[in-house]
Amino acid sequence: MNVISAVKAYVDKMTNESEPGMKVLLMDKETTSIISMVYSQSEIQQKEVFLLERIDSPNYANSTGLRYLKCLVFVRPTQANIEMLCQELRNPKYGAYYIYFSNIIAKADIKLLAENDEQEVVKEVLELYMDYLAVNPHLFSMGIGCCMERQSWDPNALQRTVQGLVSVLLSLKKSPIIRYQANSKLAKDLGGRIEDVMNKESSLFAFGQSGHSLLLILDRRDDPITPLLTQWTYQAMVHELMTINNNRVNLSNVPGVSKELSEVVLSAEQDPFYAKNIFMNYGDIGQNIKQLMEQFQAKAKSHQKIESISDMKTFVESYPQFKKLSGNVTKHVTVVGELSSMVTKYHLLDVSEVEQEISSQSDHSSHLNSIKKLIQDDKIRHTDAVKLVMLYALRYQSQSNNETYYLIEMLKKRGISDKLIKRVVYLLEYAGSHARQSNLFNVDDAVKITKRFFKGLNGVDNVYTQHKPLLHDTLADLVNGRLKEHVYPVVGNHSSGLRPQDIVVFIVGGATYEESLTVHSFSKPYPSFNILLGGTTVHNSRSFLEEVETAFQGEDMRLRKHTKHLRNVRFE
Repeated sequence: MNVISAVKAYVDKMTNESEPGMKVLLMDKETTSIISMVYSQSEIQQKEVFLLERIDSPNYANSTGLRYLKCLVFVRPTQANIEMLCQELRNPKYGAYYIYFSNIIAKADIKLLAENDEQEVVKEVLELYMDYLAVNPHLFSMGIGCCMERQSWDPNALQRTVQGLVSVLLSLKKSPIIRYQANSKLAKDLGGRIEDVMNKESSLFAFGQSGHSLLLILDRRDDPITPLLTQWTYQAMVHELMTINNNRVNLSNVPGVSKELSEVVLSAEQDPFYAKNIFMNYGDIGQNIKQLMEQFQAKAKSHQKIESISDMKTFVESYPQFKKLSGNVTKHVTVVGELSSMVTKYHLLDVSEVEQEISSQSDHSSHLNSIKKLIQDDKIRHTDAVKLVMLYALRYQSQSNNETYYLIEMLKKRGISDKLIKRVVYLLEYAGSHARQSNLFNVDDAVKITKRFFKGLNGVDNVYTQHKPLLHDTLADLVNGRLKEHVYPVVGNHSSGLRPQDIVVFIVGGATYEESLTVHSFSKPYPSFNILLGGTTVHNSRSFLEEVETAFQGEDMRLRKHTKHLRNVRFE
């Protein structure tokens, strides 16, 4: 199961099945993102696509069009898009239209399009099921930043998630049994809605599969630890410190960065170095960057002497690859250089060491002293100080000598805003022990945690990497047949049956790149299982805490019923 391959296959079908000749590709905002995740603009143009347009752009509405061109339309089957398409067909800008919807389209909408196609310019209408963002081969997202409203599904987010998950299953040709986290109403509601669509559209899901497939729906609140931690693998680290938005990273704030590098694309499909290093740790990346630079320098030296026509010809023939390598080297050196600068400036190694200790072992006195020390260190970012208190509050929530209140007072004295400190309380309401069904801190205290050393970059010699997301244990239980049915019930009148070979795990409230790494690593010892991970979004700590805060908007009066030790906390 590979979501990038699935989306690419649909794009190839869309661009190849129409008549030969130059084409215009007309998209909406979301389908533009869907395609840009797997193909660059230059790659799309190699498929005889002359022009890329947005149907929802004011500039497009006022344009005249070119009647001798064919138009490939790829849009989501929303009411707004149907209305804009009807308007387009009444006054067509192009000679022929091939319309592709990213999901199931209602028959009434097809009829409406036909009624407006008075000039009979529509040559084809198809459903191509790519209504999601393919992030990595085994990772997809719905691109929904916040899916909760007052701790329940936001209705629009629920509908969008149902549509997206249905398209994932159809694109992979899977008709799975659905299981969900028992204590999560959000997971249960989503599972029920997916089952309803599968029953209603039973002909679309009649794949005659030989294997067994499963859709397992989890709730982010069962593991609030993973999104809070500092990351040390390339993709996760860039997302945590810089934010990756649809494969793009904004570097405009980096001192001295050139205009060409103000925004860079990090795509494993288009960048071999990134593909190779996406799951590498910080130290290994340093070594690999050095090798990339040496490779470039060797090639640059070989091009310095151009003394004959033959030399010029050789250089011109290799120039595109040479230029691409040059751009790649500059891009990754800039990105890794900025990561290194932030690690040093914000003392992230010190922060991460304490984070890892809190998440992986129980030692109240030691953890409390370490957090106090870092809160008093003005070189530590406010956000990191608050996250350390959050980790402490989650781990020691039910302990009688819990000092979360005292740590919050320390945050206040440091001058941290009430808005940021309030998130400690929000997080305990959102994902405290009352909201979790798993034992998140199932740690043997007698086991000594061993430091694992990074290698390659000077100074990176004491970063803990022992934390494993809860997802790792869930997958281990699943593939070994230990996932209990009363803890993860089955939707509908189905049996959990035989162990599934194809597993789609979907996390309501967002997945993380650390969990993507978990799936990647987990698949190696279990090659007979195909595991795919998805989420309403892909979180870093910033977006996760924004989602937590959004879930409680308008509910301040209900806070702290599960956080008695914070009863004396006062906010302005």
